[in-house]
Amino acid sequence: MIEYSGHAGAAGRLQRSELFVPASRWAMIEKAARSAADAVCIDLEDAVAPADKDTARANVARAFRELDFGPRLRSFRINGLDTPFAYRDLIEVIETAGEHVDLVMVPKVSGPEDIAFVDRLLTQIELARGLSRRIGIEAQIETARGFLYIREIAAASPRLETLIYGPGDYAAGLRAPLANVGERDEYDAAYPGHRWHAIMHAIVAAARANGLRCLDGPFAGLQAPEELERASRAARALGFDGKQAIHPGQLEVVNRVFAPSAAEVARAEAVLRAYAQAVAQGRGVVSLDGKMIDAVNIRMAQVIVEQHRMIQQRGEQ
Repeated sequence: MIEYSGHAGAAGRLQRSELFVPASRWAMIEKAARSAADAVCIDLEDAVAPADKDTARANVARAFRELDFGPRLRSFRINGLDTPFAYRDLIEVIETAGEHVDLVMVPKVSGPEDIAFVDRLLTQIELARGLSRRIGIEAQIETARGFLYIREIAAASPRLETLIYGPGDYAAGLRAPLANVGERDEYDAAYPGHRWHAIMHAIVAAARANGLRCLDGPFAGLQAPEELERASRAARALGFDGKQAIHPGQLEVVNRVFAPSAAEVARAEAVLRAYAQAVAQGRGVVSLDGKMIDAVNIRMAQVIVEQHRMIQQRGEQ
């Protein structure tokens, strides 16, 4: 079993994919609740016009109360903390449907004080409503200041479960040209390396140091499955647990890329069997197929086997 030092809810939660759905589109919310996503995030921020915020909040609360999301994590994204909408998002949704909410996504997190504010307000609502199950927090890292304070943000609250890369707003904040979110363009070709490697690596490292999950941001191309797979594989190579999706049609690729292959599972199980046998025989040296197995190999094998177990629990092969 994997050991986590962060939020207790971070352990045992599968999050290869997180599907965004606008809070103002009820039919889309119903479809998302039945989708192949590991998590569904109902969006109150970018996807909802200011005049529709009140109606959208009611939709979020209704969805969590009435719809069957099955094994999917239930999340909603509040508006930015620098807007007049965020506190009402938390109060109206959590007071009405808090017992059905797994996670609150906070956009444009720029420092640990942002997480502390949401944590404190959630605590007050939970106490007032007598909610016994603590709601987790997802933090989107999508500002220059958020990048600089990623270490402090990752350790800001025991509620924090997931760090998420927000590529569009991050590029805009840096004044770095970006044609389409998540896609390669002429500027990627002009830069000698991965333009977003620094922030993506920082998010993964901060997440791992604090026992959190980490997700790559969305991919804008709805008709480019090969490019989506390339972007997903790059994120997995960096260590991300999963990726956000903006359309149900993207979920097959994302779920497949962020799941261990049959060969990886077989190898991991063999590593753990060899380790168990060595321990039983009192041997300090463990080898498999002529190669030494050290603590790193064992930890990696544990991660793969545990993730495979969670996927099987979802009814997938």
